[in-house]
Amino acid sequence: MPLSPEQQAEIAEQRATPRSTLRVVSEGMEAQLYRAHDVLDHGFIRVIDYMGDDSAITQAARVSYGKGTKSVQNDEGLIRYLMRHWHSTPFEMCEVKLHVKLPVFVARQWIRHRTANVNEYSARYSILDREFYIPAPEQLAAQSVINNQGRGDALTPDESARVLDLLKSDAAQCYDHYAEMISETDQNGDTKQGLARELARMNLPANVYTQWYWKVDLHNLFHFLRLRADAHAQYEIRVYADAIARVVADWVPAAFRAFEDYRMGGETLSAQSLDCVRRMVKGEIVTQETSGMSKREWRELEEVLDHSA
Repeated sequence: MPLSPEQQAEIAEQRATPRSTLRVVSEGMEAQLYRAHDVLDHGFIRVIDYMGDDSAITQAARVSYGKGTKSVQNDEGLIRYLMRHWHSTPFEMCEVKLHVKLPVFVARQWIRHRTANVNEYSARYSILDREFYIPAPEQLAAQSVINNQGRGDALTPDESARVLDLLKSDAAQCYDHYAEMISETDQNGDTKQGLARELARMNLPANVYTQWYWKVDLHNLFHFLRLRADAHAQYEIRVYADAIARVVADWVPAAFRAFEDYRMGGETLSAQSLDCVRRMVKGEIVTQETSGMSKREWRELEEVLDHSA
């Protein structure tokens, strides 16, 4: 199960004992606090703590820019201005701390975002649970022939069944050996000296689940979501990003709407690409040969324009 009975009891206790505060709170995030959102087969994300809301962003911007923001008539307009012009520090005034349960191989992708504070469950001190990520059959696909780090066509039902059997049996065997190595009793119940946990853990597969606390400011969280909630991101990390995005939409709704508009729904064009678009607007027929762009750059521009259409 994603949450242990102890964690469920802790969440129930935390939500049953609200506390008054003098600081500004986000009503949307207050409703999210401590609640677990299931992800994959055994994972979850939940908000442990947060700081700030939409007003914290505009407050910081007005302190920083002073008279420069007087032409903006409302907070949402100011937030959209900040997002549109790539201002970052006002968004850094908001922070969130998440408790995440995720497969190790997803964690190794996630940790590449080096702009957060992380404290992970330690398999040196504690024993990892017997929980592994086993993909749903429809998520099993062959290697892409055009993308070295992506998936291609779905496997046939027979091949999917074979792969699932391998994943399940390998994970079970690795964990059995892990448990055997750290055990302090042998098969006869006699006392023995078990292998150190910090050594035994190296035998565990990459689909075993780990947990961590992940604290990040909103500016860097938006960067994480822009990359990981994208359709091209690996499915197993994208579903975590999607779950976080839904929480962020409740926390800072105005900032999230601007993020969706300018980052998720927008595109960044190179000077060459922008020149081609200007020529097209004037009625000129532009081809890859007359664009001055490589075939790959031209294909990417076509994809942007086709998507926009």
